[in-house]
Amino acid sequence: MYFRYDQTFDGLLTCVFVAFNRKEFPEYIIGENEQLPLFTESYHVVTDNSKADRVLKTLRKKLSKSALDMLFISYLSELKGIEIRIFRYIQKALLSEKSIETNFADPDVLELSKIYKKVGREEERIRQFVRFQKTADDLFFAVMEPIYNVLPLTARFFKTRYADQQWLIYDIGREYGLYYDLKTVETIRFEQSPVEPRTGKITPEKSDESEIIFRNLWKDYLKAITISERRNLKLQRQHMPKRFWKYLTEKQE
Repeated sequence: MYFRYDQTFDGLLTCVFVAFNRKEFPEYIIGENEQLPLFTESYHVVTDNSKADRVLKTLRKKLSKSALDMLFISYLSELKGIEIRIFRYIQKALLSEKSIETNFADPDVLELSKIYKKVGREEERIRQFVRFQKTADDLFFAVMEPIYNVLPLTARFFKTRYADQQWLIYDIGREYGLYYDLKTVETIRFEQSPVEPRTGKITPEKSDESEIIFRNLWKDYLKAITISERRNLKLQRQHMPKRFWKYLTEKQE
């Protein structure tokens, strides 16, 4: 039995509600646009926020806040099969009389804890390696291409850290961004990518005049303090993965 859903977290929680209500538990959960194998039975789950809220309310009685956070953060990994792993975790949590949170002998508990840590490390990298470019209209713009869908996890951090300036952080791979207008953070999308995908740079005509000056000053400063004999590219790649380099001012040509 396959459940098909709209690939939202509320949709996944609705799958849990439907499964318990129907007393029919899926072996697989896939997106509604994904290809079904031949000769398989499927059920299309329509997302219902009220049903999702009921599941969440029940889970709060069975799981700690950190375990609930782990489920959502693991979901943002977008890894193949993550939905059914989360479903099985929730199913076991609801049916068990004891907490399953530290039962690492269970493969789903163990695997989700590993995925949670991986997504957390990726979120931390985004915080460390984001580089803003100032545009001509006083917007601070940054581009990233994370492995996992971690942008939503960074919103509170950047809103607090850069509360006095308008900023936009754009996930070039997933083609959406977070925009802060000095009051709230909202999700936005563009019809066309605002940057050159190969370099991650905004075009010169969209840059603030001072941006180009400060970018060059920063590069010159780093060159001046670098001891060429002590350059260790292997160590650099260990602490600063090379996939981020094209978005770092100090690494751009």
